[in-house]
Amino acid sequence: MRDVNRRTFLASTTGFVAACAARPLASAQSPVATVARAPAPRQRVLRVAHLTDIHVQPELDADAGLAACLNRVNMLEPKPDLILTGGDSVMDVFEASTTRARQLRTLFTTTYPKHCAIPTRHAIGNHDIFGWAKHDSGADAPAAGKQFAVDMFGLPHRYYSFDMGGWHFVVLDSVQPHTNEGKEDYVAFCDDEQTEWLTRDLASRPSGAPTLVLSHIPILSLTSITYGNARGREMLGKDTVISAASMHTDGHALHNLFKAQGVRLCLSGHQHLLDRCATDGVSYICDGAVSGAWWKGKHQGLDEGFGCVDLYDDGTFDHQYLTYGWAARASLRERGTDLVAL
Repeated sequence: MRDVNRRTFLASTTGFVAACAARPLASAQSPVATVARAPAPRQRVLRVAHLTDIHVQPELDADAGLAACLNRVNMLEPKPDLILTGGDSVMDVFEASTTRARQLRTLFTTTYPKHCAIPTRHAIGNHDIFGWAKHDSGADAPAAGKQFAVDMFGLPHRYYSFDMGGWHFVVLDSVQPHTNEGKEDYVAFCDDEQTEWLTRDLASRPSGAPTLVLSHIPILSLTSITYGNARGREMLGKDTVISAASMHTDGHALHNLFKAQGVRLCLSGHQHLLDRCATDGVSYICDGAVSGAWWKGKHQGLDEGFGCVDLYDDGTFDHQYLTYGWAARASLRERGTDLVAL
């Protein structure tokens, strides 16, 4: 009986194996048919160079420094598809005379295209706004000051948006007029007209398009705390106060809008320092300055440089801060000029 059972078992097993070999491993309806596939690798769609706080001027070889930076950008592999300048491209027309403002505008608009043919979009910085301080400027009103920047950069408006490589780009106007103790100054926020436009623009952007926001002054940044000399222990237990000129005063409201509308990355400058912070799926990067410490060397230890951002089709990005070997200190020693912190 034991042998019969053994022969019966082997025969039935052989038939079962043959039947399995004659059939597909699993039907489309079977859970076994669900095979985990590795996601398709992300594809880079754009490389963007972020040059901010150039502060071009005839002094301190600043025009040669800008040329050196642009030559470094041109040598990148792969070469950037787009350059974003983050404001403060000239040094400066905020308090300049009409003659000086025209000189700086001519220097920037001749130096930049001479050394770079990469498509460029510009943002307005506080030093690009003509005549707000009204020092023999001949400017009639703050609006005339921003028009100077709009004309110099060839902008469609002081704030605007565009699409490229499947990404949506928004360029903001961070700088708003403010009178402080009788002196014309500025603070950072989006005025009502701009905020209403921004809300509509983000809601109507191409479906699913990841968004990059460019502003001169940071919307959120740790550099607004670390800029300048650290305060002593006398500040223990007291509120941390951030200047309204160093970070957007409407940063909380903008962040809520950004996280609701799929903004992935916000780039800024103004602080001449480098940081990156992320929350709620939105990343904020403040890049260091092309001019370093206003063409007088490193600023708080950070070399002159620019940001390089690779944007991908899945809405992710990679960022690196690149230097370009500018020897500002040697140049100043040759001129006998002392380095000072500004």
